[in-house]
Amino acid sequence: MSAGFSPITQTLLNRRSMLGGTAAGAAGLMAGMTSGAEAAGHAQSGGLDLTDPKQNLETLLKLQADLSGEQVVGGFGGYAWMWVPDEGNHLVFGTYGIGCSRIEWNDAEQAYRFYHREILYYTDPQTGEVLDTWHNPVTDRKVEVLHILNDPVNRIYSMKPGPFSPPYPVQTVGDDIVFQIDVFRAEERNPMKRKDYPLHAQQDLYQSAELWGIYGRLSEVSNPDVTSATSHTAWARVGMWLPFMEMGNRPGSMVYHSQSFKMMDGVAGLPKYIREYTEANYPKYLEAPTEWTGMAQNENTWSYSKKIIDQRKAEGRTGSVFGVPEDA
Repeated sequence: MSAGFSPITQTLLNRRSMLGGTAAGAAGLMAGMTSGAEAAGHAQSGGLDLTDPKQNLETLLKLQADLSGEQVVGGFGGYAWMWVPDEGNHLVFGTYGIGCSRIEWNDAEQAYRFYHREILYYTDPQTGEVLDTWHNPVTDRKVEVLHILNDPVNRIYSMKPGPFSPPYPVQTVGDDIVFQIDVFRAEERNPMKRKDYPLHAQQDLYQSAELWGIYGRLSEVSNPDVTSATSHTAWARVGMWLPFMEMGNRPGSMVYHSQSFKMMDGVAGLPKYIREYTEANYPKYLEAPTEWTGMAQNENTWSYSKKIIDQRKAEGRTGSVFGVPEDA
């Protein structure tokens, strides 16, 4: 950085990728992260050396979780848009997500295990009501809505040297601290290929971008008595059409923008309507996983949608499996 930005302390380390999870993800680091130029010297902030891998990681985990191992609940509200090239943009959903996490140190792995599950509701952008069906303004068809139900979305924060190990990119100004993580994924592991799911898969390559700003206070995270610090995360995502939209390979992208807050009083801090709806319909998403299953079983929107589509095809449905009559 230039001398004109000297009040900002940066640790922006060139790194090819990071471990992680989620779509709405709501809520974690994902493979494919890239960052800016490496800062010179040591980032001393609030008594912390943020270039030290252990201090850097535990600072991040104070913001994302609780070093004591207690459960942390996050709530994130925002909006989702359709970006249609040469046509325009459509505000199509409000969104509200819940992420429940806890961490556990594993001596054998020399790593923190991050237990996590998350749900994200698509809501009416005017009323906030959770949607069951939705009229697609591009296809002019009504479809069933599949909310994001990711269980689990585990990850591992290893202290061993390697491409996924800390320190992670961080900036400080005064008492403000922000971990900025830009995640761009382009993977062949899309669970649904175009030839097999022509109505539900936009492309064979699983492609997305997630932009995170994980914010807290240095005065909190530098206090050794604090295991879980207050935190706000700004999150944006650019991704493919959702399978339930039945958009085939039409050009365009989904764009999400949300603000996530750690609920320091737990589930009670969630909006009343969302909390009661979740208690009635998806109660397990108000608790973090208790059994470690690694990362091989991690769920995302496409793997979950594939299960639903395959089940309905096995029952004899063909073509559209999410379409509903307009008068329904």
